Amino acid sequence: MGGLSFGILKSGGPIMVVLAALSLASLALIAVKVIELWSCRSGEGARRTAIAKWAAGDTSGARAAVAGGKAPADRVTAAAMAGLQAGMPRDRLLAEVTRRGNAELDRMNRHIRLLELIAMVSPLLGLLGTVTGMIQSFQELAAAEGAANASVLAGGIWQALLTTAAGLLVAIPAAIAAALLAGRAEGAAAMMEQSVGALMTAADGHHLDG
Repeated sequence: MGGLSFGILKSGGPIMVVLAALSLASLALIAVKVIELWSCRSGEGARRTAIAKWAAGDTSGARAAVAGGKAPADRVTAAAMAGLQAGMPRDRLLAEVTRRGNAELDRMNRHIRLLELIAMVSPLLGLLGTVTGMIQSFQELAAAEGAANASVLAGGIWQALLTTAAGLLVAIPAAIAAALLAGRAEGAAAMMEQSVGALMTAADGHHLDG
């Protein structure tokens, strides 16, 4: 099996080596991002409980409910609670929460653009390999002045088309993973906004009741 893989890489030329490297990089990035974003949308029930406790005036219990959360929404909500409890002016608090939320979103989106770039570049590299391979095959045919064996020409064309298939095999998983991971990050960002908005509403209602 290893010999077959090496033979395919050798047949495709340098571009196949580049595509193999991109494939390994893509798989590694996908694994890292899946682990990183696995819990980014967790803890919704705990946040609801925390906000209910905050609205009831149990600020310590509310902060404890989100203190151990693993989701970005937990961390941003905890920061908002800390600011409210410290009496931070609302405009400064909103600016700080926005800053923290943007930092969390940037962290979640890190390397997803690289996956998108791999998905975009891989088919182009495959096409480049096919074009250069076809050029080489027809150059050999021209040099043989029509006396070239048809099987040899077909073998050259097969090797050329191999890079296009390899490029698509690299691009498709990368594109699917980038779309799914970006959607998960966007969902986590929406949870941050909803949680902070609910907390601010609960805080305003608690102040009005008081």
